[in-house]
Amino acid sequence: MAESLDRIVIDDLLIRCILGINDDERREKQDVLINLAVYTDLRKSGASDRIEDTVDYRALKKRILAMAEPSSFHLEEALAHAVAALCLEYPQVQRVDVRVEKPNALRFARTVAVEISRGR
Repeated sequence: MAESLDRIVIDDLLIRCILGINDDERREKQDVLINLAVYTDLRKSGASDRIEDTVDYRALKKRILAMAEPSSFHLEEALAHAVAALCLEYPQVQRVDVRVEKPNALRFARTVAVEISRGR
């Protein structure tokens, strides 16, 4: 099967977790946004109209929240890597792009983000 350009996109999934290296970032959970694009072949589900033939994005969201919210990563890179690895546990996922954002991490900046792409 050739890699498809089809994708499922989740934008601005808000989680609250410990993320950072400074003492104040390690004390209390903070808002973190996760954006992802999951690359998969959607032809079968497009023809069948069956959830079993696609990546269930609601189940994926629940798994990401269950992993990320109790986590306490030091780096955005590590959280992004963990999210990508979780997405690639789904056999139909060929590639995933993950963006992790820490709003208000820097004074005078709306956000600081890390973006990664991982595939099979």
